[in-house]
Amino acid sequence: MATVVGGGLGAFALAPAGAGAAVRTAPVTATAATTVVTKAAAASCATGKYQKQVEGYLKQLGGYGTVTVDGKQSAADCAAIIKFQKRFGIQPAKGLAGPTTYDVAKRLAATKTAACKPKKKGITFCVDLTHQTTWVMKNGKVYVKPTVTRTGMKGYRTPAGTFSINKRTKKEWSDPYEVWLPYWQRFIGGRGFHQTTTYIHDKWRGSHGCVNLLEQDAKKYYSIGKYGSTVKVFGRRPGT
Repeated sequence: MATVVGGGLGAFALAPAGAGAAVRTAPVTATAATTVVTKAAAASCATGKYQKQVEGYLKQLGGYGTVTVDGKQSAADCAAIIKFQKRFGIQPAKGLAGPTTYDVAKRLAATKTAACKPKKKGITFCVDLTHQTTWVMKNGKVYVKPTVTRTGMKGYRTPAGTFSINKRTKKEWSDPYEVWLPYWQRFIGGRGFHQTTTYIHDKWRGSHGCVNLLEQDAKKYYSIGKYGSTVKVFGRRPGT
């Protein structure tokens, strides 16, 4: 028997064509951002419009290799940007500092982990709706660094508040949207964490209230979460 999952689950377009799930789409009104591309003399990848900004954010974030903040692509810069793009599922991962890479890096750099105000003991899952980021804290300290998320779109806004995980399944079926939700962890009503079913960086999409995660992050969260684990959701997604 299929499990009935409440409204507000999954992304607005919930599965790629041919996946066997119903596909719902919305008209796209935004125009694609223009990217200025020049060939980099010292690297195997091109220089994007946001080269210097991305260099600065990657240097601030750390962990992606040596980056020189000068707006000039180098072999080291190229490798760092590719590593960043692969980590956060940005396609194509070719080292171009385009609008998506810039947007993700900016959001992560702007995230203040202390704003979550976690429990002093135990695990707290944090969701920053304003920056569309999420992370995990343990005993008041960062346990899993911030990563990207996609929450409820207009009309399906993910509610702010403090909640507890009350259901966990590695694969949950959503009756309303006819799609599987991998690494499901529900924390309020029909809303919870789960692996995204579409490209998480499509800004015009939104979920029906769930907190969408990249596959590696959904797996990590599932390995950490338990029944009763605290979830703190704060801020507000732009446009909702």
